Amino acid sequence: MSTDAREPWPVVVVGAGPTGVTAATLLGQYGVRVLVLDRWDGVYPQPRAVHLDDEIYRILHRLGVAADFAAISRPARGMRLVDRHHRVLAEFDRDGEQGRHGHPRANMFDQPELEQLLRANLERQPTVTLRGNVEVSEVAQDGEGRVRVDLTDRRTGAHESVLGTYVLGCDGANSVVRAAIGARMDDLRFEQRWLVVDVATGADLGQWEGVHQVCDAARAATYMRIGERRHRWEFRLLPGETAADYATLEALLPLLRPWVSDVPPADLELVRCAEYTFRAQLADRWRDRHVFLLGDAAHLTPPFIGQGLCAGLRDAMNLSWKLAGVLDGRLPERVLETYEAERRPHARALIRLAKLMGVLMTQGGRVGDLARHLVVPRLRHLPGLRAKVLDSETPPLCRTALVQRPRLRRSLVGRLCPNAVLADGRRLDDAVGNQFAVVCATEVSPSQRDALNRRGTVLVEATPSTPLHRWLTEQGSTAALVRPDRTVMIAGRDAESICAAAPGFALASAG
Repeated sequence: MSTDAREPWPVVVVGAGPTGVTAATLLGQYGVRVLVLDRWDGVYPQPRAVHLDDEIYRILHRLGVAADFAAISRPARGMRLVDRHHRVLAEFDRDGEQGRHGHPRANMFDQPELEQLLRANLERQPTVTLRGNVEVSEVAQDGEGRVRVDLTDRRTGAHESVLGTYVLGCDGANSVVRAAIGARMDDLRFEQRWLVVDVATGADLGQWEGVHQVCDAARAATYMRIGERRHRWEFRLLPGETAADYATLEALLPLLRPWVSDVPPADLELVRCAEYTFRAQLADRWRDRHVFLLGDAAHLTPPFIGQGLCAGLRDAMNLSWKLAGVLDGRLPERVLETYEAERRPHARALIRLAKLMGVLMTQGGRVGDLARHLVVPRLRHLPGLRAKVLDSETPPLCRTALVQRPRLRRSLVGRLCPNAVLADGRRLDDAVGNQFAVVCATEVSPSQRDALNRRGTVLVEATPSTPLHRWLTEQGSTAALVRPDRTVMIAGRDAESICAAAPGFALASAG
């Protein structure tokens, strides 16, 4: 085996799915040299994830692909809960609504198209190299701050090694990197077999444009339109059934009939029919020294709330700026300890919510179906429930050195700062870029302004009657220190101390 003895890559990313490419792009925006290794030569062609929320859309904007994503996606109107006879039990309609992040709160898309956008955008990062058709077999640390990644070129069969200062394992549910650091997946006790069906058609199915959730213990199902011609169905498989039982459109039609009854079979093209086992799992640890786990290598979420891909991109957003700061010497290495401390509880909370939705849809037999029929239609009358169901906000991050939350009261800290429109017409993200920001509703002295400028921190003035001013003052704050991933680090009434807490973070950028 030949060993690459040259200077190590600052970061080696194993896996070029959405999580790996997002992490590499964000690091590239800070000028970090990154090598991305992937076993495939190109994008995996089969659709998997089909939904992302406005928080993740905001990350796509940060990457530079929001306009392109808008062209290949469609906002989801909301959610309908229906019974086995497709009678509407409850409807939560978000037609025309945008979230606090400046984008539709729910968006449907075809994953291969999204991945093509992300890879094309990655090519714009001059410090990032993507190498496909290589199989990573081992990841080992030498105890001196270097990580060796052994790989095989799948074209030639040649074995070689590359060195990295840090390695990010973004290599999916069967992660080689996870195995290499001795981490294991904790089973969170949810496992169901489902049939996933993608159909293309130019016909108008005449269906409501939101997500349809069939709440039925015998045959739970989900339907959603994901593109101009693409439609996705998911059906829970019965004991003894497999995808082979539904390998043809003819075999599938009895399941699809409630949605396609008026469409001739000749107008329907079966794109994919596959069996998936929906699982809830969480890695027992996400880091070993200079090696980190992200995405499906760290967590598996049942798809009932559409957060699987979203969680991986949140991992990348959380870790990338910290890693860039450490590599640049502007941040101490101990900030990397906050990655797992922040992301693991957050991922667990969303996995629990997805499990709950799955149980509510599928469990309880006839008694459960009766309870759903009696209870669900009345849910819409509970005060505030509609807003809660349609709100895409995820839980706040736990307390860490970079999330200085008060223990006994609700706070802005740990939550995302809204991507509000500013007085000059720009949104906050466009004004702040990849840096820290202080959002302030009070006057800041010239000396404080100078200090923030020297540290590379952007000052955003929240003038009265603006969305940012209301956001601050409704929680009793007048200033907030916002991290590069837009999480609030500190908030309160003492603007001077909040300005003083901003770290030096004027990192080099690849532009």
